[in-house]
Amino acid sequence: MQTHGLKLELQSWRTSRNLERMVQQRWPAVVLTLIITGLGAAAAGLLFKTGVGWLGSWRLGLLQTASPWLVLPLMGGIGGLLSAVLISTLAPTAAGSGIPQVMRFLSRQSLPMNLQVAIVKLLAGILAIGSGFPLGPEGPAVQMGSSVGWQMARWFKAPPSLLRVIVAAGGGAGIAAVFHAPLGGFFYAIEELLRKSGPILLLLVLGTAFAGSFWADVMGLAGFGQQSAGIGQKGFQISSEYNLDIQFLPKDLIYLVALGIVVGLLAELYTRYVVKMQSLGQRFFSGKIVVRMLLGGIALGCLYAALPAEFRNNAGLQHTIVDGHVEINKAVGIFTLLFFATGLAAATGAPGGLFAPMLTLGGALGLTAAGIAEHLSGHAPSTYVFAGMAAFIAACSRTPITAVFLVFALTKDLLILKPLFVCAVVSFVVSRITHEHSIYQRQLALQSSATSTQGEMKLPGTPLSPRDL
Repeated sequence: MQTHGLKLELQSWRTSRNLERMVQQRWPAVVLTLIITGLGAAAAGLLFKTGVGWLGSWRLGLLQTASPWLVLPLMGGIGGLLSAVLISTLAPTAAGSGIPQVMRFLSRQSLPMNLQVAIVKLLAGILAIGSGFPLGPEGPAVQMGSSVGWQMARWFKAPPSLLRVIVAAGGGAGIAAVFHAPLGGFFYAIEELLRKSGPILLLLVLGTAFAGSFWADVMGLAGFGQQSAGIGQKGFQISSEYNLDIQFLPKDLIYLVALGIVVGLLAELYTRYVVKMQSLGQRFFSGKIVVRMLLGGIALGCLYAALPAEFRNNAGLQHTIVDGHVEINKAVGIFTLLFFATGLAAATGAPGGLFAPMLTLGGALGLTAAGIAEHLSGHAPSTYVFAGMAAFIAACSRTPITAVFLVFALTKDLLILKPLFVCAVVSFVVSRITHEHSIYQRQLALQSSATSTQGEMKLPGTPLSPRDL
């Protein structure tokens, strides 16, 4: 066992040295590739968010002129149908979150990674999420950024070892662009996608993540995503999505540990539910993504039509939670809705991510816990909502550092880092005790099983040979 470990360390060292020599010899091409990859990832991510926002606003606007029982099921069904047709005919690998597909590629499995996949993911994701599927932009952003990175690496004739790094870096740049969190994108590429480090590798990934965030800010200068990009009349500036009065008291540590334990257990329950729903979707509708998304869109539309109006705006639920001006029963209602609705959406194979729902789910738990703590003890940490967000992502994805910096980007208040780390690490440990693997690793295993035993995914295009991986 010890000999095997030494061999792996030696192989890792040799890979790092080869990568370092490669970068030194071809650094102009490498730098240009990473800059363009960051630009492509930022453009794709911002286009995705803009398109989803426009279609989602139009969906809500229709509710002012027609019955929700007509608008919501109809839009859900049509959006799901069009999205599924695009995926099934042009790029089957664009189905689902997108993160497991990138993980499959990085584990040297052969599947398409190109601009066609990125474009289909962009259009299909806008149609699905904008029409009411309660998913987020981060999974598509990772896959689109990685596909752009793959294409750039191929155009610049990058060798296989560098190609894998650029693909992972492109995924990190996608996260950085949609969340305006370059450190979050960097750590996600390292924690989840590559799962290894080295000075040159870290530099390449970090540079690409910051390039993605930088290009997103530059696009803000042209009025594209200006508010979220941190652009003001004087140019670039620090901008946060939420400006809150944050306090961190020593006794808050006990409350944060307790919250981390609760969130860790509920996040593991959520993970198992989502994976089980996806397994059932594959079992009963194997290879029938069009049927799955059509029926799923109609079902989700009927669900939202039966709810009060304030629950129908998926994008606004997070703001509702963070504002904190809701009763405990409404916070519990938001958690329950997203818990079950996102599982149903994921089961259809819709092209959308889970990070955004996880943020709202964790925030709802934090807000609920704050209300209970206030009632029982007269004190609740002011960081509970954000700590719940970080804890839920950390528990589901097993990436506590990424979770902390993604949530930190929402406030950019350094004081919040400590409570975020405490709660995220506790939830991570609790969830890791209950199950070894993250939600994305379990989705990856489910996809691999479906591909090998059912032949569900027949991938078009030109697959990569082992030499290209």
